[in-house]
Formats: sequence, C-alpha cells, structure tokens
Amino acid sequence: MQTPPPPINKPAPKQGFYVLIAAAGQGQRLGSETAKQYLTIAGKPILRYSLECFLSHPLCKGARVIIDPKDAKLYANSVIGLDLQGAIAGAETRQRSVFMGLKAFAGLKSDDILLIHDAARPCLQHADIDHLLEAFSTHRAASLALPITSTLRKSNADQVAGVVIDRDSLWAMQTPQAFYYGDLLRAHESAEPDENSPDDTSLISKSGIDVKLVLGNAQNIKITYPEDLIMAEKILQTERRTVTGLGFDVHAFDKTSIGPVRLCGVDVTHNHKLAGHSDADVGLHALTDALLGAIGEGDIGRHFPPSDNAFKDMDSAVFLEHAIKIMQGKNGSLNNIDLTLICEEPKITPHAAVMCARIAEITGLAPERINVKATTTEQLGFTGRKEGIAAQAIVCVRL
Repeated sequence: MQTPPPPINKPAPKQGFYVLIAAAGQGQRLGSETAKQYLTIAGKPILRYSLECFLSHPLCKGARVIIDPKDAKLYANSVIGLDLQGAIAGAETRQRSVFMGLKAFAGLKSDDILLIHDAARPCLQHADIDHLLEAFSTHRAASLALPITSTLRKSNADQVAGVVIDRDSLWAMQTPQAFYYGDLLRAHESAEPDENSPDDTSLISKSGIDVKLVLGNAQNIKITYPEDLIMAEKILQTERRTVTGLGFDVHAFDKTSIGPVRLCGVDVTHNHKLAGHSDADVGLHALTDALLGAIGEGDIGRHFPPSDNAFKDMDSAVFLEHAIKIMQGKNGSLNNIDLTLICEEPKITPHAAVMCARIAEITGLAPERINVKATTTEQLGFTGRKEGIAAQAIVCVRL
C-alpha cells in the first residue's frame, strides 16, 4: 500500500473541477442493440443529460468522454453543440478505460479536482455536484452514495436464501466520484494489470486515501435494465415544465451591397445582403429572441446591443449559442423549433434542409425536431415589394 497523503482541512474548493465520463460500455443487460448511453429519453440521448448538467455548472472547467471507437458517430450526434474536447478511445474494461482517459486528459495538474461519472446516470442535478465538492474541505476523495434500506440476504448458486447481511454499514455507490487528479492517476498506475475494480473508489482506497461518502439522491439512478429507462423518463419529465417563446425580426435589403444573403446560418445566392449591425441573419435573430423569451431573458438587444461595435458584422450563430448556454444554465433543453421566413425572394425551400442542419449544429437539437419553412405576403407590404425579409420563430423548451 502506498503512503497515504496527509488529511486536509480547508474551505470547500472554489477553483472548479473537471469531468471524465465513462461511456465506452455497451450495457448488455439492457438488451439493446444500441449502447444504452445513446438511447433517447424524451428525444435526448442519455449521455447528453449528464453532460449538459456538468457543462452548465458554474464551477465546471472542462469535460471529456471515454467512448468505444465503433460508436463514434452515435457519440458525435449526441454531443452536437456542446463545448467538449475530443472523445477518448476506451479499452476492454472500465478500469483500463478510465486509466486511458486520465492519461489523455491533457493539461490537468495534480491538485485539480476530477469527477468520474457513469454515462448511464442521466438524472444528475447541480445540487448533487455541490454536495460532493463540499467534501473536499476535509477529504481527498468523495463519492455520492446511498445507505442500503432493504433487508439483504445472501443466496447460494441455487438461489436458496441463506444468511441475512447486516445492512447498517452498507452503502450503494453512485457517481460522480471526485478525486484529486494526481491521487487518482497514481492509484491507477499502481493497480495490477489484470485488475478490474468496480469503481475508482476501490483503487483510491487501496492507495491509503479515505473516501468520504456523501449522501446522494435516490433519483440519480443508473440505467441498467429496461425498467430503469421507464423510471428515468418519469424522473426527468416530473422535474420539467414546458414553456414556449415567440420571436420576430425584420431586416431590409442593403441595395448598396452584393449578396449572398445569410439566412439561418446559410449563405443563399441573392443580389443583395440584408442590412444590419451584425450579419443580419433574420432567421437566427428571430430564433434567438424566441429562445430568450421562453426562458424569461429579455431579447437579443439586451444581450447584444447594436450600439456596441464589438458585435459589428458578428456571426449570428454566436447570439444563438449564447441563448443556448443561458437555457442550459437553467437546466433547460430545447424540444422543437418552428421557423418561418417571410419573403418573395430568394426561394427558401431548396435550402430548408441545409438550414435545419445548421441550426441543429448550433443548438444540439436533432434535425427532425427543427422545421424551417417559407411564405410570401402575396406581393403586399415591404416583403411583397422585395424590400426585405421577415422571420417568425416559435420554440418549445423544457425547464
């Protein structure tokens, strides 16, 4: 056994934390052909729930995910729009996968706090993370856990009941589990090559470091069997309410400019650009306003005033990404988008699919939940006279 580091006694850390998510397993007990972390609950991949929870936490400094390389496409589709470093290829066991993740997570210092989390726990909440971090005022390692409340009895191979096990000192381990990066890396380096510890607290304890058990949340379930999917869906839906937002925007054509025109993040051939302080993307402006309205955050002008030259000619994707981050900070998620462009020209329908794909890339929402369409005003008004373009967007958000 290694000589354990000295205990610590200091205020709970405020310097932030990093996250490593183990998502290389296949979850064979679930009986799904698709790895369970990529199955969807309420239209969102299981993996994405915990990632959004971590990335929206104010103390999170970065996250990486360990995956099976054969699931690279599933992974890419699950993390669209999230601020992540590249995925890390896993190994044949969880322990070796985490070890590879530790070595690949570049730039971490020995005293950085690192959280290890299972991808199959989508119901994590910010409060769970906060409680875990508080343990670092007195300990070098901590894990969420729940005391066992059921009577336990050990059976033999024929499932015949035997001795009742005293449950008073038994806890069910959860994730995330938190460590100082240097401690955990050394614990993995000292492990036997063929060892396969069930979790990282097993290894850290062997190195002589005490693990603080932090009372977890019963709703932070791990999806293992089909019935767990049903339970997780009920938990996630119970905690959420649905809100809607409406956005509207108008931009005139700049007759002194030469096209193309930027619409929904896509450059479309046209004689003139739209006039505006930024890139004048009327579609993304309406969509950003709709999202800000749904979450009660005013409008685009409050966050990006046209009087500020810092936003001159800015890509409107930045505005929408900003609104998405605010929404995620409120534990919100987009459910669907419906956007209408109102103009006589250019023709929108040939570009609608590409526009949906671009919006999906910015927001992380599945393309099938995004609708872009167009209409005219029958040659009436300023749009009918081909003087500009209007856009209207409606979004549905789950908070």
